This record gives sequence, C-alpha cells and structure tokens, in this order.
Amino acid sequence: MLMAHPAVLKDLIGQYEALTLLGAEESPQARQRLADISYTLCVATGTKDVDMALIAARHRLSGARPEDDSLLQAAAPAEPAAGV
Repeated sequence: MLMAHPAVLKDLIGQYEALTLLGAEESPQARQRLADISYTLCVATGTKDVDMALIAARHRLSGARPEDDSLLQAAAPAEPAAGV
C-alpha cells in the first residue's frame, strides 16, 4: 500500500478540521470540499471511514520527523550510479 507523506496527511487533517469547525453543512461547495477531503483521507490511509482515517493519519503523524524531506528527495532526479 502506498503511504501518504506526513506533510500531506497534516494538511488534510487541518482542512478537515477547519471545515467541520466552520460548519461545512451550510454551503454546497463546503459540503463537497469536506466530502472530497474525507475521501482523500480514506484513500491516503487505506480506510473506508473518515473517523478511522483521522485516527490512522494522526497515528502516522505521531512518529513523523519534522525534518523529513523525503517528499522533496523523491521529486529530485536520480543521480547515476558510480561506474555506470
């Protein structure tokens, strides 16, 4: 299973919490955005329920290192191996 980068999970959790605090039910656009974020959280954590997705995402963040730059390194071009 693919694992979402901690920065992505943190952003999704923040957006989800902000929308729920602001009462996303009031506008169709906000409801759709909340549904989209809920779905993305479920996909990113391999769960089928947003509550379980939030638990899983927070669990993964608890051990995250703030200096983790693996997302940036993955985007960098690979250097050729020595002797090739």
